Amino acid sequence: MIKKFFSSPVTVQYAVFMLGLAVMGFGIGMMIEANLGVAPWDTLHIGLQKTFGLTIGSWSQIVGALIILASYAIGKIRPNVGMFLNMFYFGLFIDLFLWLEWIPTGETLTERVVLFAGGLLIYTFGTGMYISPRIGAGPRDSFMLALHERMGWGIGKVRVGIECTVALVGFLLGGPVSIGTLVTAVAIGPLIKQFIPMWERMMAVPYGRAPKKTAV
Repeated sequence: MIKKFFSSPVTVQYAVFMLGLAVMGFGIGMMIEANLGVAPWDTLHIGLQKTFGLTIGSWSQIVGALIILASYAIGKIRPNVGMFLNMFYFGLFIDLFLWLEWIPTGETLTERVVLFAGGLLIYTFGTGMYISPRIGAGPRDSFMLALHERMGWGIGKVRVGIECTVALVGFLLGGPVSIGTLVTAVAIGPLIKQFIPMWERMMAVPYGRAPKKTAV
């Protein structure tokens, strides 16, 4: 019975999904500790933390919950299990890894660059893990789709518009905007596009099916 549970496709799906969120949280923690700038949403979360208190992960959860409500109000996108798991556990993992202090703080510029680059790779690697089981899109991706459907704008324009707005608000609240923010904006898409097919091929093995292509 136990063996059947751990080898079932659903168990494998959720295990990879959750592990992916943990890996993403560790990658974000590395990018924060590098102090070279972070992705726009994390700029917002850090700005909120500096202005109002609480933790970065807590603000990730709060903003995620508000985005879920906004996605339903704007595009009637109904929340699913994966969306709520993403909202709660991604923020939890960020706080956990920062609290454990497993991530070193770069002293020199070279160390900070290495820490940031490693964090970006780990974050995008984890993103491929969490997307490949197809449990459900995260709150921020759902919000992007809601605006796309409601306004009729292209996905690319919607994503750029959202991230520029979020980065600006985060910056005004005291969040970090630096060279790393620009690097993340340019590199994150191509890196995720490399990791998603790899994880989809790996996820196809337990199910005995051909992997499906995911548009990014």
